[in-house]
Amino acid sequence: MSSPFLYSPPPTSIPSLQTHQSIPTTTHSLTRQSWTQSLRANTQSNQFHQAILTYVNMTSSGILPDHFAFPAILKAVAALQHLPLANQIHAHVLKYGYGTSFVPVANSLLNVYGKCGDISHVYKVFERIPQSHRDTVSWNSFISALCRFEDWETALEAFRLMLLDDVEPSSFTLVSVAHACSNLPRHHGLRLGKQLHGYSLRMGDIKTFTNNALMAMYSKLGHLNDAKVVFELFEERDLVSWNTMLSSLSQNDMFLEALLLLHRMVLQGLKPDGVTIASVLPACSHLELLVIGKQLHAYALRHDILIDNSFVASALVDMYCNCRKVHSGRRVFDYATEKKTALWNAMITGYAQNEFDEEALMLFIEMEAAAGLCPNATTMASIVPACVRSEAFVHKLGIHGYVLKRGLGTDHYVQNALMDLYSRMGNIQIAKTIFDNMDVRDIVSWNTMITGYVICGQHNNALLLLHEMQRVDQEKNESSYEHEKRIPLKPNSITLMTVLPGCATLAALAKGKEIHAYAIRNMLASDVGVGSALVDMYAKCGCLNTSRKVFDTIPCRNLITWNVIIMAYGMHGKGAEALELFNCMVKEVKPNKVTFIAIFAACSHSGMVREGQNLFYRMKDEYGVEPTADHYACIVDLLGRAGQVEEAYQLINDMPLELDKTGAWSSLLGSCRIHQKVEIGEIAARNLFHLEPDVASHYVLLSNIYSSAQLWDKATDIRKRMKEMGVKKEPGCSWIEFDDEVHKFIAGDASHPQSGQLYGFLEILSEKMRKEGYVPDTSCVLHNVDEEEKETLLCGHSEKLAIVFGILNSPPGTTIRVAKNLRVCNDCHEATKYISRITDREIILRDVRRFHQFRDGRCSCGDYW
Repeated sequence: MSSPFLYSPPPTSIPSLQTHQSIPTTTHSLTRQSWTQSLRANTQSNQFHQAILTYVNMTSSGILPDHFAFPAILKAVAALQHLPLANQIHAHVLKYGYGTSFVPVANSLLNVYGKCGDISHVYKVFERIPQSHRDTVSWNSFISALCRFEDWETALEAFRLMLLDDVEPSSFTLVSVAHACSNLPRHHGLRLGKQLHGYSLRMGDIKTFTNNALMAMYSKLGHLNDAKVVFELFEERDLVSWNTMLSSLSQNDMFLEALLLLHRMVLQGLKPDGVTIASVLPACSHLELLVIGKQLHAYALRHDILIDNSFVASALVDMYCNCRKVHSGRRVFDYATEKKTALWNAMITGYAQNEFDEEALMLFIEMEAAAGLCPNATTMASIVPACVRSEAFVHKLGIHGYVLKRGLGTDHYVQNALMDLYSRMGNIQIAKTIFDNMDVRDIVSWNTMITGYVICGQHNNALLLLHEMQRVDQEKNESSYEHEKRIPLKPNSITLMTVLPGCATLAALAKGKEIHAYAIRNMLASDVGVGSALVDMYAKCGCLNTSRKVFDTIPCRNLITWNVIIMAYGMHGKGAEALELFNCMVKEVKPNKVTFIAIFAACSHSGMVREGQNLFYRMKDEYGVEPTADHYACIVDLLGRAGQVEEAYQLINDMPLELDKTGAWSSLLGSCRIHQKVEIGEIAARNLFHLEPDVASHYVLLSNIYSSAQLWDKATDIRKRMKEMGVKKEPGCSWIEFDDEVHKFIAGDASHPQSGQLYGFLEILSEKMRKEGYVPDTSCVLHNVDEEEKETLLCGHSEKLAIVFGILNSPPGTTIRVAKNLRVCNDCHEATKYISRITDREIILRDVRRFHQFRDGRCSCGDYW
């Protein structure tokens, strides 16, 4: 009898169809039993190709397979997942009369079609098995196939029908059903999962792999404590049990517990394998426990776990990169013998997270061009941020086209990365379009969009989006359990750290307090990042005492926290207190370059020239911080603000040649404006025009110097030059919060609904102020017009409009808090002192440089700003 298979000697290839084949004569003497035993031996020893060749020889020699041979050959085909071959064997089953009435053969067909990915044939085979003939294996194979195709609801319905048919489930059934429950929406899955657990207890099923499946189910459904209970209550734990628990702890961010469990596992004499190492390394990664990570690496090397184990290699790369040992991660990557996509992703992500952007891009190119691997969503979510930052990568928008070409444009992780890309490029509207069109928005999506608004200076929109995020979260919380598979939108610490700077910029104290209350209710206020942002927010809203109280309650302060509080005291003109904080800080943490910028600014605003200079000359030798261009700019400001303009000019000339002098020249020009130093101001301006020809403030400051010196022609020439070059002056703008809304005023603007009232009340105030001795400082008007017109122009300054708005719309005695985008002018500063006394109000005005706290006709700055 001829065989439909082609005998192909190399065992690594799968035979294909042919009708005739010569057979070695030695095979004719073998009986069917001998062939079947040979088939079974091949399959049991995982020699699946050899099993197929044995089957070819068996049928070619005229021996017909039976219900003992078919299960053996079908098991081999299932292992190879070769659907065409499964179809051919199925044809033989039917041809030789071993159809669905022979249950072991039918069960084997269910298994092979399930593993080969043909769900339609699974249904057909199962339906043709007579109901009375279906045994436990039949149902197990059917349910397992449904789970393989992620048809979880149907798998559970099949389990119900199995029970109705009075077929007793086995442990294998329970494992499949537990897996199905774990993939349902949380509430629904947990309810059914607990019923399954109760059923297994009633059955007396305490087998290890059943308990392992229940542990995995509880963990995936967010009930890790239940998984722990299952783990502790059964004694016959195997390595899979420990690995399941270790993996569950790591995936639920319980990293310290994972490491303690590993220690307990080793003490009980179990030998970790590759799954153990890959499960525990994320704990070392997140906790930045490099020493323990290295020990696990050494263990993997000693026990040959790294050989052909891409998962362990990926976890090691991630651990080293998270611990900022990128080069060590690259060595692991290079020595890995099997580089799967996950390993490439781990290395690319490691490069990108550590801002080795060019290296990330080169590896990305190598992944596709040299290794022939196709980037997936994880790859793109990591490489897009590197494209944004890399100056070498010019065609940044091209990466979006590449994403679309790869069909990854709807993946929400990739969409998050693209939103960040467009935000950092200033295209916030495109970022918002991506956000609006997302099918799934997770907490990262909302945080990314909020951050995008903050980056683009749209702080009010950031606050509005936070409000919308909370509304959406509340609506979903109020919906039925069917929505519980939704991604939680509850603001987290990242959200708060992102949005609090917006409250600070807008001086939106009420919103900031609301966020603070939320942080306290949700146990986030003690987070060092949130705490630092709160310290900064209260300080920039003029509440220095509250800022200090928050600072004092942070349980673990880091370098950023100290820098923020020192900067806060400096902005409020409390240089001595800032210096005292600095002396306390150096006993706990090592200062960095930002610390010295903060303390120099504090000294500058308080006229502490000697103290600031002393620190400047000690910072390198005593604290190991090399002076940068920014530090020189601070000292130039310190000297120039104190009137030592010539000394400041000399310091710039003495700066190291490799340092950028732009900031120093800008500080010097500002000092020349304060002290009307025309000649040095011209020198500083000429240097700035060369270094930054498109920055309007340089032209404006020089024009102000000329105007103050009544050099009107020169002032006009500078403004004419600005116009010719297309350089536009930033208009004066002030903000004030009222009734949970931020009101914005621009100099000379009459668009506010209350403009008529505001200007009218300003006239009344002006009369009262004149009677008190106020004389308008018209030198602040930088146009050659008559005195009366100058006084009119002064009334339209944005800070005056905001202050008057606050007085008209708040109860008597309420503190007025105003923020301005530019330096407050001399006239507004003087006028606000009079307004504070006449209205009996405390007025806190924050300009671009510092705070001015007006009370009873005096300012906290002592007229030194």
